[in-house]
Amino acid sequence: MLTDLSRDLKPIANTTMADVVEVRLREYLKKKSFLPGDPLPKEQELAEALGISRNILREALSRLKMLGMIESKKKRGMVLAKPDILGAFEKVLDPMIIDKDTLQDIFELRLVLEMGLADLLYIRKTDEAIKELEKIAKEEETDTSFRVQNEIAFHGKLYEMTGNDTLKRFQIMLLPIFAYVTTQEEKPIRGKVSHKGLVKILKNGTKEDFKKGMLAHLQPHFDRLQHKNK
Repeated sequence: MLTDLSRDLKPIANTTMADVVEVRLREYLKKKSFLPGDPLPKEQELAEALGISRNILREALSRLKMLGMIESKKKRGMVLAKPDILGAFEKVLDPMIIDKDTLQDIFELRLVLEMGLADLLYIRKTDEAIKELEKIAKEEETDTSFRVQNEIAFHGKLYEMTGNDTLKRFQIMLLPIFAYVTTQEEKPIRGKVSHKGLVKILKNGTKEDFKKGMLAHLQPHFDRLQHKNK
């Protein structure tokens, strides 16, 4: 009976006053269409409007600061910050403190991202960048064994070539995850299209050719996932 009652009457969230104030401040910023750099009302004005103490207000504001939503400026007070959408991820993306299921999810996310790189690569690729890729691929020829460092160098350069700063930063964050998951594999297998093959496609092939080549390059990872889910 108690179990049924708990399911029907969900427990009330243990919400603090600071939680409520944080939500109200978020709603206020959206309602008034604040933009990065816009100053917030003074603490006293906000506290009086909300009917709370300045201590509670400051706790809520500190949370928004930690999220990178607001920042303090000399002579201007609190202003809306340019959002750092990846800041929180950077603090927790450590393979040593993440469970195996989440590590696998993040690794799969990287696979999906790399399958979609072609569109940006074919807009922003340069001869100089392709030469750098060729150099990385050529260095691999002197070492036929699988090296995580080679994978990181080559794929990292591809992300850099997209010219998308957020994508590049996200890729750098994923490097420890990529290295960790790859080293856990019993026997890394190379795809049918090598790094050298991908460079050749990037130089002379079409965007669709590159997408097919990347799929062939990453196919062992997808095959492993398919086998795992059977």
